[in-house]
Amino acid sequence: MGVNAIGPIEPGDDTYETRATRAAATDQVATHPVRSRPLLTRHRRTALALATAAVVGAAGLSLYLTRPRPPAPPPPLYPSQTVSVAYKGGMTHPRAGDRTFSFTVRVSQDSGPPVSIKRITQPSEALSVTVAPHTPFKVKSGTPRTARITMHIRECGKVQRNAGLPFLVVTLRNVRAMQLQSFILGERYAKDLSEALTAACPPNTDVMSKTP
Repeated sequence: MGVNAIGPIEPGDDTYETRATRAAATDQVATHPVRSRPLLTRHRRTALALATAAVVGAAGLSLYLTRPRPPAPPPPLYPSQTVSVAYKGGMTHPRAGDRTFSFTVRVSQDSGPPVSIKRITQPSEALSVTVAPHTPFKVKSGTPRTARITMHIRECGKVQRNAGLPFLVVTLRNVRAMQLQSFILGERYAKDLSEALTAACPPNTDVMSKTP
């Protein structure tokens, strides 16, 4: 009987791992940690950026809150420090027995916010005053106003004809304060005023009655 030559039994195709199979298996196992590292790195970078931004923001806020503040602007001057009243002349010459005469003044302001001229009066009980334009009116820096002052004689017997330094009392008001300020209008005004009072109320006459 013939014998077939049969060699040793060969292992099947899947009996041994080949190098390619081991390499593929290794690659599959290593895939997961390799993918997780970039994601973790991104999380760390984001957290670091947020923390840095928070620190910088807090530092900026602290600097803003503790920054040196500019000094507050000084308050405006009192109105009496900025307004002047000057005699401009134009004194009318009343006749004996007249009860009124008038003259002009210039009201000006050097600087600061506008000033309201609330009232213009004078100290003598024998006289009263009216003003044109009517008070109150405003005066602004660089824009003087001319006012016509009319004196009304109440009683000649009480008129002081030779007042040395007659003055006007002006009520002033601006955003800071309201003040009463006396303005002496000078020797020329004193002379003209005395002459007008003497002409309206001549001495040694019977023009002594009160106005109605």
